[in-house]
Amino acid sequence: MNKPRIVILGAGYAGLITAVKLKKELGYNEAEITLVNKHQYHYQTTWLHEPAAGTMDPERTRVDIKSVLDTNRVQFVKDIVIEIKKDEKKVILEKSELEYDYLVVALGSEPETFGVPGVFEHAFSKWTVNGARQVKDHIDYMFSKYNNEDQKRDELLTFVVAGAGFTGIEFIGELSERVPNLCKKYDVPQEKVKMYVIEAAPTALPGFDPELVEYAMNLLESRGVEFKINCPIKEVIEGGVILADGDEIKSETVVWATGVRGSSIIEKSGFEAMRGRVKVQSDLRAPEHDDVFIIGDCALIINEEINRPYPPTAQIALQQGEVCARNIKALIKGGELESFKPDIKGTVASLGGGEAIGLVYGKKIYGNSASFMKKMIDNRSLYILGGPGLVMKKGKSPF
Repeated sequence: MNKPRIVILGAGYAGLITAVKLKKELGYNEAEITLVNKHQYHYQTTWLHEPAAGTMDPERTRVDIKSVLDTNRVQFVKDIVIEIKKDEKKVILEKSELEYDYLVVALGSEPETFGVPGVFEHAFSKWTVNGARQVKDHIDYMFSKYNNEDQKRDELLTFVVAGAGFTGIEFIGELSERVPNLCKKYDVPQEKVKMYVIEAAPTALPGFDPELVEYAMNLLESRGVEFKINCPIKEVIEGGVILADGDEIKSETVVWATGVRGSSIIEKSGFEAMRGRVKVQSDLRAPEHDDVFIIGDCALIINEEINRPYPPTAQIALQQGEVCARNIKALIKGGELESFKPDIKGTVASLGGGEAIGLVYGKKIYGNSASFMKKMIDNRSLYILGGPGLVMKKGKSPF
């Protein structure tokens, strides 16, 4: 009897933990498991605001896949996914093809532009390791360039962050904390630096506790950040942004952090989707495709208490990966499939400089205690992926 072939697409939080758990759930002769990823490493997506602002070495966010995965038990294929052919039970890669009996789609996300023109041409929108490195290098270059031009141009020291969600707030928190050091290093008067956060919604950190939002905004404003709330961006142009009211902010640095959509591969492959995300069944399978699991940023799961989708977070992705692995085991060995329900233990947003805000087990936390909790959460994700060894190697000191 042939062993069932399990193919996992993507080694983000959801895909990698599925592979790690499947290796433990299934014996060597019970399945053939293949993990496909375009890089040889997994990266901690939730950390990228730090290297992007220049407060962390980008290499620290990377985890070599082979360091946490037994590649004797799970075959690793470094390749790029082009398309999923559901009817043929086949995945088309850039360099090869793979056939499957069970497929796990965990392809991650892409930037969401909401139809705003000019984003990909004129803004930094790639939240990847290389994208973070590019933003950091560009920021340093803007500071170094300012005093080397005969005419001092304010737009060189004007930084625009589009989006006041978690990514935008965490990035501007790190950048605002670093600005005084950059000014000192490059002999730039700090009052020349302008930092804007522009949000189309009526509040920063939409859906977050208003008291915590107020704390975050007050802290960031004390560092020189100016918020423009309920203020959509009409267009990103070379040298700045045009707002919906017609005003223009001149800036050589626009960082796009308005949110994400699922993978375009989902739509290309013919799945019924909304913004690249499939509304999956309770057991995480795609409707009408009992051999395809969709997890992570590509999965749309409704929070029935508020009738809105759960946000695509690392916490939820890790939990999905574990349930997905157990459900595939049940399909192969017999057993009942689990329904997935997120267990939200808390949410914490870092603000840079040992500051953060959060809601953990229903309790509001601020400042240093919230920052401590944020680092513990980051370390916990490392522990789930690679155990104490990975925490020792890559973990953050909570103090």
